[in-house]
Amino acid sequence: MSATLATEEILIIETPERVPLHFALASIGNRFLACAIDHAIQGFVLALIAITAMILANFSSIERAIASAPKWVYAVMILLLFLTFSGYFAFFEWIWSGQTPGKRWLKLRVIREDGRPITFWEASVRNLLRTFDMMPFPFYSIGLISVFSTNRDQRVGDMVAGTVVVREREAEAPEFSQVFATPVSDPALRRSFKPVDFTASLSALTESEIQVVETFLRRRWDLSDVPRQWMAWRVSLPILYKIRPTYDLATFTYEGFLEELLHRYLQEHRFGAG
Repeated sequence: MSATLATEEILIIETPERVPLHFALASIGNRFLACAIDHAIQGFVLALIAITAMILANFSSIERAIASAPKWVYAVMILLLFLTFSGYFAFFEWIWSGQTPGKRWLKLRVIREDGRPITFWEASVRNLLRTFDMMPFPFYSIGLISVFSTNRDQRVGDMVAGTVVVREREAEAPEFSQVFATPVSDPALRRSFKPVDFTASLSALTESEIQVVETFLRRRWDLSDVPRQWMAWRVSLPILYKIRPTYDLATFTYEGFLEELLHRYLQEHRFGAG
C-alpha cells in the first residue's frame, strides 16, 4: 500500500464494520479517455441515426414534413437529443454498476461518497449537470476546474450527486479464484454480524451468484480484516445493484447483509424446495 499511496490520490472510506477501505481516485487522464470513448460511441450512434433519416427522407415525404413542422416539434427534438446525450451516461451507470462502456474499458467506477453503489438518482443528477461541466463546450473547462479544486477530484455533477470516480485495483483484495481455491477451513455457515434487515426480491439472483456469496462466507476467516472487507464489498456490490434493496443505513454492514441474504435465499429456495 505504501507504494500506491506515494503515486495515487487515495480516498479512504470507513466501512460500517469500521474497517478503512482505500480507493484510488481516477486520474484526469483516465477519466478523459473514458469520456472520449463514450462520446465517440454517442457520435457513432447519432451518425447512424442521421444517415438513416437522410436515406428515409429521399424515399418519402419526411423532409417536407420536417420543413413545415411547427416550432414545438423542433423543441421536442432538441429535448430528445439532450436526453439522449445525458441519458447515455445515466443509463449505463445505473445498469452497469457505476460504469459506462468507456469506464468499463479503463476499469473506472462511479460510487457514492460512502462507498455504496450509486442509485438511479445519483446517476441522473451527476449526468444532467454534465452539460454545465462541459462549458465552454466541449472542453469540460468547468469540470476540470472543479476536479482540480476539490480534494476528491469531483466535478460539479459529482459534488451535487455525492459521488466519486475511483479506479478498481485488483491488488487491494485477493482474486476470487485465489480465495475460493483454498481448502474450506470451516464448512459451517454461521452468523458473525447482526442481521441486516432489508427489503428486496431475491428472485433475480442466480445459483452461481449465491454460490459466490456462500463460498466467501465460508472461507472469509482465512483472510485478515482489510482483505476480508474488500472481498465483502466486491461480493456485495453487484448484488446491491441487481436487487436494489432498501435498508437502514445506520445498521448496515456488508458481511451482515451477505449473511442475511444467504439465509433468506436458502429458506426460500433450497430448504423450501425440500
